Amino acid sequence: MENDTRVEPLETAGERETLIGFLDYFRATVHLKAAGLSDADGAKQLLPSLTTVSGLVQHLTDVERLWFQDRIDGQQGVPLRWSAEDPDGEFRVSESDSLVRLLADYEAACGQSREVLARYGLEDRCRGGDKGQSVRWVLVHMIEETSRHCGHLDILRELLDGSTGD
Repeated sequence: MENDTRVEPLETAGERETLIGFLDYFRATVHLKAAGLSDADGAKQLLPSLTTVSGLVQHLTDVERLWFQDRIDGQQGVPLRWSAEDPDGEFRVSESDSLVRLLADYEAACGQSREVLARYGLEDRCRGGDKGQSVRWVLVHMIEETSRHCGHLDILRELLDGSTGD
């Protein structure tokens, strides 16, 4: 894919730098897979589910906010698109939703996540939720979550315009 500005994680970094390096690599992959699509293509349902490129970007934005702001930092009232009444709310998009705006919102959420993470060590416990997870666990979970959805984005992008790449 063109315009690949991802930075490969360092092979000899410490644990924290390695975990953050992989998460940032997959965050950049989200942008790479979604960039250049029209709003209509971003919202196009190609699967028998609500899974779309725009919906995945919204989902990952909410996941960033949930795990870093709400769980790690214990912030109250973190805005999320899903609810008990609409558990798939973050996946609901229309052709009028700007994919450029959604990607900017995702990048802003990732920036906020980096700010939160800078205040905590890997051994620190989350201040929100059930307070059982460590920051290390959240980082590993976010690598898993983001990379899994990068695979979904890869498939959707290939179905939309034939673009392939890692």
